[in-house]
Amino acid sequence: MKPPIFITIMSTVILGTMIVLTSSHWLMTWIGFEMNMLAIIPIFMKKSNPRATEASTKYLLTQATASMLLMMGIIINLLHSGQWMMPKDLNPMASAMITVALAMKLGLAPFHFWVPEVTQGIPMSSGLILLTWQKIAPLSVLYQISPTINPNLLLPMAITSVLVGGWGGLNQTQLRKILAYSSIAHMGWMAAITLYNPTMMLLNLTIYIIMTLTTFMLFMYNSATTTLSLSQTWNKAPLITSLILTLMLSLGGLPPLSGFIPKWMIIQELTKNEMIIMPTLLAITALLNLYFYMRLTYTTALTMFPSMNNMKMKWQFDNTKKMTLLPPLIIISTMMIPLTPLLSILD
Repeated sequence: MKPPIFITIMSTVILGTMIVLTSSHWLMTWIGFEMNMLAIIPIFMKKSNPRATEASTKYLLTQATASMLLMMGIIINLLHSGQWMMPKDLNPMASAMITVALAMKLGLAPFHFWVPEVTQGIPMSSGLILLTWQKIAPLSVLYQISPTINPNLLLPMAITSVLVGGWGGLNQTQLRKILAYSSIAHMGWMAAITLYNPTMMLLNLTIYIIMTLTTFMLFMYNSATTTLSLSQTWNKAPLITSLILTLMLSLGGLPPLSGFIPKWMIIQELTKNEMIIMPTLLAITALLNLYFYMRLTYTTALTMFPSMNNMKMKWQFDNTKKMTLLPPLIIISTMMIPLTPLLSILD
């Protein structure tokens, strides 16, 4: 893809999300979603091959269906209230349809089937955009309509997402699919807290984006796409291997790493709202995520490549100067636990 075309497409993706973030008019919000969806597809198809075409088609069909439901919810609300602005009191029927549409866009269970397939079929850099930037717009709308969302609709989807995110990742060997299932689980945690403390959902989203961005960057630096290629990273870069190990545990939510902060605060907030069964179920299902991250850590750190010939040790001759962004991202992704009191004040 030529640079001017790429810059134009990326600008449209960013502009679409910004329109959704800043708009209080339902029609403009819908237009922002459409701009974002149509511009992201050429980025998914940077490498023209059947897998990328299939993934892009699946993404288009799912997102188009979600946009249709969103527009239907907007029209029902228009007929009920007579206005296009985002009101505090949405019609219950319109609220339910908009919530389902946003769940489809986010990949919440039971509308999660497209996420692993699309992530696996596109390049690593496109997968990074799909699992980070593309979550911002739907979550911002969910944040704005949170007072009107029906808990009986969103909470079961949240618990199912965390369960599916853990269960689906257990038998995967492709790193992109593992990160896709991890994304589904994280979206479940965010959906669970949206009803009770929407600001905490934004904190969770920020930490999730930083951790996922760092993980993708390390995988791309290492050219790792499967657990097998990840297990051979000792020869390429021992430092990167140890960083991947720590990041995996942080993504799984193991204390005292940064990934534990949102889980800790969400469980505390739900308990304050006299929800006991919900945080218990979330904590138990989160153990599935931690299990497959522990397994990834094992293959990364405790498996050595058979050849120990020093001349084959690529890392001794490798130039790591291009890793300028990684050190601060890794520090944030793993060592933010002392800032928890400050973050709780912000909430």
